[in-house]
Amino acid sequence: MAASAYENDKSLAYPLTKMNFLVQIDGVEGTAAFSEITGIEATVDVIEFRQGNANSLSPVKIPGLVKHGNVTLKMGYTLDNAFKTWIQECVSEVRGQMPRYNVKIEMIDINGGAPQQLSTTTTGTRIWLLTNAWVTKYSAPDLNALQSEVAIETIELAYEELVIPN
Repeated sequence: MAASAYENDKSLAYPLTKMNFLVQIDGVEGTAAFSEITGIEATVDVIEFRQGNANSLSPVKIPGLVKHGNVTLKMGYTLDNAFKTWIQECVSEVRGQMPRYNVKIEMIDINGGAPQQLSTTTTGTRIWLLTNAWVTKYSAPDLNALQSEVAIETIELAYEELVIPN
């Protein structure tokens, strides 16, 4: 049997799909299966500066503060208490210190090097680390007895720093 073009040329690779990812939260033992993650972003403010004795009328632009948007995670409703406890600790009206954890979002490559290994190989390919994250918003699922849909909960995370290690 002849070898496929893929087997002959290992430099060919399938593009990464955005439907396979893992979320790990340091300090939270519970699990939750997320169906969607949006809002991973960082923006650098632009500060315009012009010296009074400059020959040019256009300002010099220098980098300012780095700002991060909130990350939204959507998950099917689970009965896992550890993850729910963290959410409750963050959004409760009576709380002590805000429990902040590092969150690791990892895109998974299920291609694994060959088409026959699609279902057996998973390796992390792209990682985003959210430092000192905490739940800033929680939305319960819509309840409708006339529909048979999955109950989707939404949480929004605020965080201090985005690290992209690879």
